[in-house]
Amino acid sequence: MTWLLNKFQDLLDLFRHFDFLGSLALRLYLAPIFWVAGMGKLKMMNEPQGVEKFVNWFGEGGLGIPYPEIMAYLVTGIELVGAVFLLIGFAVRWISIPLMVTMAVAAITVHWQNGWQAIADTKAVFASPHLGPLQLEDASAAGERLGSAKEILKANGDYSWLTEAGNFVVLNNGIEFAATYFIMLLALFFLGAGKFFSVDYWLHRRSRKAYVEAKAEKKRLKKARKAGYPEETMTDTTQETEFSDPNITSDHDEPARF
Repeated sequence: MTWLLNKFQDLLDLFRHFDFLGSLALRLYLAPIFWVAGMGKLKMMNEPQGVEKFVNWFGEGGLGIPYPEIMAYLVTGIELVGAVFLLIGFAVRWISIPLMVTMAVAAITVHWQNGWQAIADTKAVFASPHLGPLQLEDASAAGERLGSAKEILKANGDYSWLTEAGNFVVLNNGIEFAATYFIMLLALFFLGAGKFFSVDYWLHRRSRKAYVEAKAEKKRLKKARKAGYPEETMTDTTQETEFSDPNITSDHDEPARF
């Protein structure tokens, strides 16, 4: 049995060569989301009195966030810069931090009062009143509004054509999407940008290799002096054997984490 389990583990280990695909998929999924969100805010600010309205929504007229002028521009910049960084895989672990903060603030200040669901579903488990703040706040009312809308559409339009690509729903605007994006960013924070298809990976290979070599040379000289031997007796082979970093021995072993 142990032999069989080890064989299965060996099979799984083969896929470690492709472990960068997880980070790449997360980055490519999140990049357009934050780009669209940032561009939407930028477009809003470019409209007549847009900046004033947008700042007011961040401040006393909406979310009640302190320093609304600074925060309005800061959030917009974080989303746009974050989208670009995620796309090219640059400073992914660093940019994940402010993006996670943005998602957490959005979940608490904008979506929390609406419960969990992004789209109202009165039959879902999150419509249960026993879930406290995570419930769909008014599940019965959402169902009534949706039912009334369907009746109006059936009476005054071609309902079959209108629902050909999908049924009508009521947007609940809960924390579901913000929480999902937060979790994906949290994964990127720990996983890093991934190998091959990220700027972080190539910067890491170059800078980390030089750092490890310098550190190994320093240890080699220190050991030579401590042993009382001439420094030249410590060969390059000894240096590589004793002080080399396994993280840079091959493309498959090196993490691209900044």
